[in-house]
Amino acid sequence: MRQPLKLHSSIALSALGVGAFLLAWEALARSGVVPAGLLPSPSAVPGAFLAEFRSGTWQAMVFASLSHYLSGLALGTVLGITFGTAAATWGVWDAFQAWVVRMLRPIPSIAWIPFAIIWFGVSKSAATFLIALTVFWINYYATYSAVRGVDKDLIELGHAFGQGGLIPRLFKIVLPGALPGILSGVRAGLGQGWMTVVAAELFGISGLGARMSDASGLLATHIVVLYMVTIAALYGVCDFLFMQVQQRVLAWQK
Repeated sequence: MRQPLKLHSSIALSALGVGAFLLAWEALARSGVVPAGLLPSPSAVPGAFLAEFRSGTWQAMVFASLSHYLSGLALGTVLGITFGTAAATWGVWDAFQAWVVRMLRPIPSIAWIPFAIIWFGVSKSAATFLIALTVFWINYYATYSAVRGVDKDLIELGHAFGQGGLIPRLFKIVLPGALPGILSGVRAGLGQGWMTVVAAELFGISGLGARMSDASGLLATHIVVLYMVTIAALYGVCDFLFMQVQQRVLAWQK
């Protein structure tokens, strides 16, 4: 069995891994094996950031993407958890919507881009719709599995103590028992939402993806890398903050 690392050792090794990756990338970029225009070095990114920041472009793109990312994340999460819980606890509804889910689930979010443009125009609402769609399915299935996986003995125990009604059983037994699985789905949605941001913005909606598309058209690959790093950093911050909240919410389980 693998022995767990101490926190400071884990942090040190992670930092070492990142440093080694950046050094290898820098060496490859400077070696001339790959043209600089195709693979900018990491050392070119800080200068690109300063130029974008001073012009106000970086802040504008980050704010634009965050606005529809957070809207889509909230909408998709709430609806996914709601519908997943309903399907897992109400057999009639589960059977009614089962094949609708099977038909719609395999369709990737980017396939809905033409409809998003037709329904909402080239707007923030279109991007929000696509992000919400991606996040919805992740939370739907995570919640469905988590709720169905709640120990049946707990539910029977709740019946014995007068918690047999749907609402008391749901909020006092089922959802608390399923909470770790539900939160895992929410966390997965955080990352997938950022991946969808780029795809949603490639057809002209202002944001990080649109800026990357414009820069790639000009072969300004150092700008593209800057916004790739920006997306990674934003996801890292979101994930870190969510983990802090998750630890507090699940503290009662320890």
